[in-house]
Amino acid sequence: MNLYNKHKYIYLGCPVNWLQIHITVDQNQVELCETLLLSLGAVSVTLDDAEDQALLEPLPGETPLWNKVIVTGIYQQEEDDPIDVDRLEAFLKAQLPDVPMRHEILENQVWERAWMDYYEPIQIGEKYWIVPEWLEPPEADATNIKLDPGLAFGTGNHASTFLCLQWLGRTDVKDKIVIDYGCGSGILGVAALLLGAKKVYATDIDPQAVLATKQNAELNGVLDRLFVGLPEEFDREFKSQQADVLVANILAAPLMALAPEFSTLIKSEGEFALAGVIEEQVADVSSVYAEFFDILEIEKREENWCRISGKRKTI
Repeated sequence: MNLYNKHKYIYLGCPVNWLQIHITVDQNQVELCETLLLSLGAVSVTLDDAEDQALLEPLPGETPLWNKVIVTGIYQQEEDDPIDVDRLEAFLKAQLPDVPMRHEILENQVWERAWMDYYEPIQIGEKYWIVPEWLEPPEADATNIKLDPGLAFGTGNHASTFLCLQWLGRTDVKDKIVIDYGCGSGILGVAALLLGAKKVYATDIDPQAVLATKQNAELNGVLDRLFVGLPEEFDREFKSQQADVLVANILAAPLMALAPEFSTLIKSEGEFALAGVIEEQVADVSSVYAEFFDILEIEKREENWCRISGKRKTI
């Protein structure tokens, strides 16, 4: 599981060779390791789990780390001035003694193309697909959600996103008002619009997610039926309306905190789906929502990711 990428710049335009140095360190050594790699000219530094340790519930604004972390520095290899790997590793070992370290050369690829080749269309249901924007849809007459997977969280690959997309495909959203709360890439709001929603109001705390949602809506030709903004902008725009459908793919803690607000955003008998919840959290989330909502279905995918869905109680 890769956590994030720090970089000075990313070089994608033409085939080049790259040197990768992988260093396994304790959590308290990560910052020093990153600083050393970047100071030695790394164009990118990534952090990965070294021991298959789950990080299931980060709070908003937190960036948790594993106890053991693989820190990887990526260096561009110039043909006329190759990197002295032995000297580089000797310096790193002097600063970080007794830690596992290895290197590898990644040969001559167009990395932009390699990244794109990783993605394939994902079938959500009958006549219902997510299609990377550079690929042809497997079924031209299906509901095809075109997506730029690189913009923000929400590609359909993650179980919680898939569960929400699946639920939207089975829910009557035609001519309905839909809220996509915690929109990420905008994939859920775009899906609702392609499935016939009259209007989608989307929001996220991340400005990058707002931009990604706009771009993916434009890519799918539905931008004219979408509003997307930060929470304060959403509150001003939505005002005293109530939605027919609400979908929120976030995490358990913020979902529980948002239950009273969601109860005011959904009309009586309006439908909702919540995701980003693991199996052990379902009872707690459901008990909070039971005050305002009837829980009708709990569905699980890929070990323990769950979706909770139901209806607003009659007001």
